[in-house]
Amino acid sequence: MTLPLPTERAGTLAHRTHHLADGREAVFFSDRGTPPVEHIVDQRPLDARSGGGEVRFDRLTGEWVAVAAHRQTRTHLPPADQCPLCPTTGGRESEIPAEDFDVVVLENRFPSLGPGLDELPDPGQVGERSLWGAPSPAYGRCEVVVFTPEHQGSFASLPPERARTVVEAWARRTEALSAMNGIRHVFPFENRGEQIGVTLHHPHGQIYAYPYPAPHAARLAARSRAHLAGTGRALMGEVLADETAAGDRMVLAGEHFSAFVPYAARWPLEVHLLPHRQVPDLAALTGAERDELAVLYQDLVRRVDRLYATPTPYIAAWHQSPVSTADREAGWLHLQLTSPRRAEDKLKFLAGSEAAMGAFINDVTAEQTAARLREAAR
Repeated sequence: MTLPLPTERAGTLAHRTHHLADGREAVFFSDRGTPPVEHIVDQRPLDARSGGGEVRFDRLTGEWVAVAAHRQTRTHLPPADQCPLCPTTGGRESEIPAEDFDVVVLENRFPSLGPGLDELPDPGQVGERSLWGAPSPAYGRCEVVVFTPEHQGSFASLPPERARTVVEAWARRTEALSAMNGIRHVFPFENRGEQIGVTLHHPHGQIYAYPYPAPHAARLAARSRAHLAGTGRALMGEVLADETAAGDRMVLAGEHFSAFVPYAARWPLEVHLLPHRQVPDLAALTGAERDELAVLYQDLVRRVDRLYATPTPYIAAWHQSPVSTADREAGWLHLQLTSPRRAEDKLKFLAGSEAAMGAFINDVTAEQTAARLREAAR
């Protein structure tokens, strides 16, 4: 099966790659019509980058587990005047050595994966038992996506042109990271709210480039491949068609994207946003699709924030296909936005059934959640 190619080279937003004092890359993206940041100098006396963590193979589950003990000293909820993601101004140096910027993607100073890049051993070829007691370097890449120079706010509060620049950054970095040696899966995401576990308040997201398909992505990819082989149809496309026909779980629809609460939602607040056209990742979207995605995604997160009097914590996870050809042919890009907030003053915690068995028990029906999100439109 050959996926349709975009009819245009998407995006006309400028970007430039610079380097921080310890050698990490920082890619500056400019809003449409704004000139790129041509020159920066990071004058901080940073130590050379230290070695990364390790990954260990779990023989019981067949999954890799990353161990990042070196991250224990990472920055944790600093006051605003010490935020490392704000611009460098007034003699205060930050991770971003510029007085102003639009969007910046930089290598994480405390990465769970990387900075080394290489292939992990294949358990099927070397034998799973041979991997026991012999951790492998945690190859890969971890990046921070800084949405704005403003310390306050969220993705929902960004100007429309800035939201479009963030979408472009996700797409460009997905393309670049997918081409790196040993990378098998690229995962952009945003954690919002202390209840989720964020360590910095500044509006930002992250991108993990794994040296293996992450477990959930691997399971979804396997089902998608099997469904395509058995029916000739893409699994997620079939789900989208069925949800559209049912209608009662649909939240919004545009020319290129639709959002719905999945029939078997696991979380009290869960919604999926996906393109009408089968594409494996953000990099494969056309310029018109990226334009609409920026608008509809902001619409969606604003609805989520209108559900309660205070901002709702959430995880916004971009499910992209692993980089293998078979997975890209069967996969379908989609956003999964979830929140543990089940009431104004109550959170759902992953207790025994969910945390130990992976068997979710939801407190709210998908139809109820979809109705509330439809009502939250303004």
